Amino acid sequence: MLPMQLKSSPSIQMKLLNTYDERDSAEEAKGKLSGNNRLASERDATAVIYNLFGVPSWGNFHRLGMYQLDELRTLLACRDTWQAADNARHDAIISTLRTVAKNYEIEIPPHWM
Repeated sequence: MLPMQLKSSPSIQMKLLNTYDERDSAEEAKGKLSGNNRLASERDATAVIYNLFGVPSWGNFHRLGMYQLDELRTLLACRDTWQAADNARHDAIISTLRTVAKNYEIEIPPHWM
């Protein structure tokens, strides 16, 4: 008789979130992430690059200051008073986030749209 296998919950895989030229910047960014993460270095002939791997989430991207998420937060806070320029900027940010969402297989929260 075979032992019963437990179904494990699907694990969220770490992916490359960003690269850094300086170790201090990379370690600072690593400290901001929530969830599993790791820092890996690559050496080229004369340069070292630090690759930051972690859970791709909007929270982690926001903590890293990526994809204009802080600007989006500010825009959404005053959505009722948007001018044409604000609407255009929102559309530009959302366009970028659609690409990010597709690449990392995550969904954009509906209230950001």
